[in-house]
Amino acid sequence: MKLSLYIGDIETKTTEIILKLKSLANPKNVEGMARYGINPKNTLGITIPVLKAILREVGKSHELALKLWDSGIHEARILAALMDIPRDVTEEQIELWVKDFDSWDVCDQVCSKLFVKTPFAYDKARQWCKRNEEFVKRAGFVMITALTVHDKRSSDNVFLDFFDLIKEASTDERNFVKKAVNWALRQIGKRNQALRVEAIKLANEIYNIGTKSSKWIARNALRELDR
Repeated sequence: MKLSLYIGDIETKTTEIILKLKSLANPKNVEGMARYGINPKNTLGITIPVLKAILREVGKSHELALKLWDSGIHEARILAALMDIPRDVTEEQIELWVKDFDSWDVCDQVCSKLFVKTPFAYDKARQWCKRNEEFVKRAGFVMITALTVHDKRSSDNVFLDFFDLIKEASTDERNFVKKAVNWALRQIGKRNQALRVEAIKLANEIYNIGTKSSKWIARNALRELDR
């Protein structure tokens, strides 16, 4: 079905995109995604390259992104993150969307493709790292990871300020949290040589905490940074 998304109102466009997405559903892909810890609920099994192809046809739209998010469809929400316009994103929207996160890939795509480009990125990273909800807390550390890549101008001290949050969360045994904590630590360490040295020191401190998760985070980080 060819999309006719350059005409009609937002409701019509939303309906056409959702029909397009459902026509591309691949149950076998959903099974494979589930094996990698992706929530199969409301998931169609559509790959990111296919979503990007749809985006090229549809174009950017804040209003359309909001409607697609509200559909609750896994891939529609990833498409919404790719489609939205960072300058139009409000803090209220960010807080509403983060509460809807129920899968690590949606969390990571939304944070790294959209939220990190908003003026709220640093504040949300710090706030969410202290929250208890699993995917909200993950989002905080994914934001840190994304900021190390997107923010080319900030000083090392900006990223060193995240170390206390990383250390504090290193005892969280939940899989999606500890992997994000580890990712943030590794990514800061890869930013430059000075931060690599500091990240290695922090990894050793985290290892000495002695919990299962802190040892895993530290070993994994040191394997990449200390070589």
